[in-house]
Amino acid sequence: MKYKIAILLSVFFSISIKNVLLAQTISKEEMIFLTSEWKGERFADGRPKIPDNLLERAKNINIDDAWTVLKNEGYTNQFEGNWKMVKNDVPVIGRAVTAMFMPSRPDVEKNIKERGTTKQGRKGNTNAWPIETLTKGDVYVADGFGKIGGGTLMGSTLANSIFSKSGNGVVFNGASRDLQEIQNIKGFNAFVRDFHPSFLEEMVLMGLNTPIRIGGVMVLPGDLVIGQGEGVLFVPAHLAEQVISTAEFVIRKDQFGFEMVKSGKYTTGQIDSQWTDEIKTAFLKWLEQHPELGKMTRAELDKVMSKRTW
Repeated sequence: MKYKIAILLSVFFSISIKNVLLAQTISKEEMIFLTSEWKGERFADGRPKIPDNLLERAKNINIDDAWTVLKNEGYTNQFEGNWKMVKNDVPVIGRAVTAMFMPSRPDVEKNIKERGTTKQGRKGNTNAWPIETLTKGDVYVADGFGKIGGGTLMGSTLANSIFSKSGNGVVFNGASRDLQEIQNIKGFNAFVRDFHPSFLEEMVLMGLNTPIRIGGVMVLPGDLVIGQGEGVLFVPAHLAEQVISTAEFVIRKDQFGFEMVKSGKYTTGQIDSQWTDEIKTAFLKWLEQHPELGKMTRAELDKVMSKRTW
């Protein structure tokens, strides 16, 4: 019995991997090539898999601090603003699953849909196909080339499906419909260019988990998506831990600085400059008294301070 179960699980796993690989439009080798700086775990298709614990930590950092870290590393084209949101107080944090849509062309759309339905077993319109690949912690990021009327990549039905699969929201360079119904999905948010009552038309999926452009940003599958009130920041997977750790430190540093300046122990100038050994020691002792802010070693402190430009 155990042997038969093992065989069935093996077959199921093989079919699942095959479906994932068929779903994307670049090879696993190309995915690894484009994200070669990432040294951690990957999904079956090669997409970087940022650990869940980092995603949780990313929910508590500020997008401004994260942006500064990226800028200091030379990544200056990672932020995109000017969005409309379903909710203003629900951040969207997770790993990017990317989709590229183009204006429909009958012959190409026919071939795409025929291959998807007959060879890959897909159902519905192509805007639903990326949803099939979502796992917990993913963010569906789609380039709908800014189309509004007829560019509604999601309505209430797909929004519920997305949230049930990923526990997360979406980022669409396009539109959404059914705003009133979507607002009722607790914990769900969407960054879109606009809302429109029309149905999706004259659009076809041309890339799934491929590099895409969202405004002025190149987004790769597996990027860390940080969507907050200011807009959306796309963090390359290999920089996620550095960005999160540094942004966490800035929050701790600011709180420490407020208390030290208020008490008169240190001046603003001392807090906002490179720290002396005395201030570093005082900070680490202060951090021990605030376990809710996390732990930090002297080595970690020295490392983050060595790159300080803020």
